[in-house]
Amino acid sequence: MKKIYSQFVAFSVVGVALFYMSSCKKDGFLGQTQTSNLTPNNVFTDSARTVAFLTNIYNNVGFSFNPGRFLYGPDLAQVTNGGLDAASDEAEVFLPQGSTALAFASGTINAAVVTDDAYKTSYTNIRSVNQLLANITKSPINAFVKTQMKAEARFLRAWYYAILVKHYGGVHLVGDSIYTYTDHIPAARNTYEQCVNYILSECDAAGNDLPVTQSGINYGRASKGACLALKSRVLLYAASPQFNDPSLTAANTLEGLTGYPKYDPDRWKLAKAAAEAVIGTGSYSLVVDNATRPGFGFQFLFTKPFNTEYIFAAMRQRGNADFESLWDPPSRSGRNGAFPLQGLVDAFPMSNGLPITDPASGYNPQDPYKDRDPRLDNSIIHDQTPLLVRLGASFEPIDIFIGSYQGRNTGPDAVRVGTRTGYYTNKMLDPNAVSQDFLHGTDRAWPLMRYAEILLNFAEATNEVDGPTGDVYTAIGNIRQRAGLVPFALPAGLDKNGMRLAIQNERRIELAFEEHRFWDVRRWKIADQTDNIQTMGMEVDRDNNTVTYKTFPVRKRNFRAAMYLWPLPESEVAKSPEVKQNPGY
Repeated sequence: MKKIYSQFVAFSVVGVALFYMSSCKKDGFLGQTQTSNLTPNNVFTDSARTVAFLTNIYNNVGFSFNPGRFLYGPDLAQVTNGGLDAASDEAEVFLPQGSTALAFASGTINAAVVTDDAYKTSYTNIRSVNQLLANITKSPINAFVKTQMKAEARFLRAWYYAILVKHYGGVHLVGDSIYTYTDHIPAARNTYEQCVNYILSECDAAGNDLPVTQSGINYGRASKGACLALKSRVLLYAASPQFNDPSLTAANTLEGLTGYPKYDPDRWKLAKAAAEAVIGTGSYSLVVDNATRPGFGFQFLFTKPFNTEYIFAAMRQRGNADFESLWDPPSRSGRNGAFPLQGLVDAFPMSNGLPITDPASGYNPQDPYKDRDPRLDNSIIHDQTPLLVRLGASFEPIDIFIGSYQGRNTGPDAVRVGTRTGYYTNKMLDPNAVSQDFLHGTDRAWPLMRYAEILLNFAEATNEVDGPTGDVYTAIGNIRQRAGLVPFALPAGLDKNGMRLAIQNERRIELAFEEHRFWDVRRWKIADQTDNIQTMGMEVDRDNNTVTYKTFPVRKRNFRAAMYLWPLPESEVAKSPEVKQNPGY
């Protein structure tokens, strides 16, 4: 663990800190701040630097969510090669070489090749939290603001621990310790249960000193709502099969490192109550607009940083094109993002709410995108999806076909030319933004926790506790109604397992490309089914007015039981004999 602890670095003050600035002594505060040769003392005795220090801890809250998370190539020439979407059955990697995503897809992941970013980034920021908590008493910031800053820091500590735990299971809890390079660091792992309880206690303590929501220039900072939402997520995971089945990873689970030694159905009750606590604040709601067009609210909510649905978001610079630069087709200057797979496309129902496998749905395999759930078009670019032209004002169709159509031949966006699957990602893209286009950017933030997830958490936990009650139907119905489905209700009379499958599919399509699917199939303990498959893509052949759709194989995915958890970085296990590696690595 020693390598993750870095010395102090210089930080710059950003606009999100202005609230704190206005609450501090102003003596030299708004003037230019020296940002070199800093020590702990001159950081925390300066209000602006203290605020900047906390702001810096926020900078990495979305690293695990990042669809460009994994890199390939030499240090000075690395390119992104997918995120957790490409490591799951959502998407195929951009490049058929390198990267952690490809190693998961092929089943070759091991401790030597896995990225160490979850370990390194999380512990680095946890140490920064501990530094702030230990030194903020030196700051001239007033007591009220200090209290709120400490609460934010404790939420962030819980956030980074939650990332560690979903990657590795139980990890070492450092408490408030701040280790130096010369210290012996006791790196033995705490149990999974101890880690969960610690995260929950940090959320409780932080939430007591935070407002339910943040607004204005503080939007994006931790809130009581964010604390409650993180508890909801952590408790849902803790109740799930992955962490309650000793047979999954017997040797380590008996020690409690990778899960609970025994199953306890009451954990679902805790997960249900945690989701109810978020809902009970009355502070969040789905963004709904089916009047502009069916499902427009679902598309619009991702294009602006401020809305009633986001509970915790990674704030980005104004005018960004983060996702467009990854996911736009080559004709729009996008590159290095992952390509959606046919299995995900098929998971979206028809606009009448029926799955495409239902004979009554009206699905036509030779017109496969007609009358589908509006979330499909808002999540995935298929042949003839209209997109804004770079440096222009018109929307023109994306030609993914091979052959010729309306005087146009196969171009740079075509299947096997620009995309490995016949699709590009459209989720969270702003229709009025284009990659590498200074005229068209967006003010989006990254949705790390939003209200739709909480409704899905509530529905899942309630179904496990009480079966498919009316409350479960209502929660899922609200999401499907916002999506623009008519009718939106799930079939009446589902039993618990039928509702469980319906909820799992609803999570798959509602939360696609938001860093859920990779973890969901693991906690449900179905990854051996979803990730041991032949993935498929779509080829569209056009000969003027004649069009044929046919699927084709993309990759044979392989999954091993060890892959339910990540391997701890080989370097950390090698340097600390107390650290026990996860089973199978």
